[in-house]
Amino acid sequence: MNWLDLIAWISLILSLAQAVVIAVDIFRYRQTMMPIMNAVWPLIGLFFPVVGIWAYFGLGREQSSQSHSDASEPEKPFWQSVFVSTTHCSAGCSLGDMIGAPLVFLTGILIAGSTLLTDYIVEFVLAYIFGIAFQYFGMGFTKHKDPKAALKNAIKADTLSLLAFEVGMFGWMALVSLVFFATPPRPDSPTFWLMMQIAMMLGFLTSFPANWVLVRRGVKHAM
Repeated sequence: MNWLDLIAWISLILSLAQAVVIAVDIFRYRQTMMPIMNAVWPLIGLFFPVVGIWAYFGLGREQSSQSHSDASEPEKPFWQSVFVSTTHCSAGCSLGDMIGAPLVFLTGILIAGSTLLTDYIVEFVLAYIFGIAFQYFGMGFTKHKDPKAALKNAIKADTLSLLAFEVGMFGWMALVSLVFFATPPRPDSPTFWLMMQIAMMLGFLTSFPANWVLVRRGVKHAM
């Protein structure tokens, strides 16, 4: 095992462990104001080592039903609202990317003779579907009196942040495939998933400014 594989295994085990801890805690502290966050926080734990569990216990658990029973709870700073909004967007995108990469690998699908291009297309389509779905169901589907209008609003709210996320993620994966490795790592190796974790974290960073603007302008609601 080389040093990069060792780092990858440590990161992956740590991330899986914190995702499990978050998921278990969510059974006790359900996110009732926005139920989709019950799925978002474990996903954040999967790709954001250390920061993911800090964000959940520092910013996420306070949105549970128990904390909302305290009417005196102060309003969180704007950056925290944008941060949580970005986790919401990033989780949907990341889920699509986590499914898309092994799907391309296992099926052998190839578009225009390029594995990288195929990954981009499949992952983007899945990320867009999950991203819009996460946005649509963000406040619970039972609250949508006009589903078509709600879907339109979800697309409007999530498209820019999703594109910004993929800029960071796809940019890093292009470097991984074309620059950093003579033979790019495959989805059956721990190094590939370490690179994906880094890509998702960069995607989070590139989508944060977009979410800041969207929340500030009222296109997305503060979380």
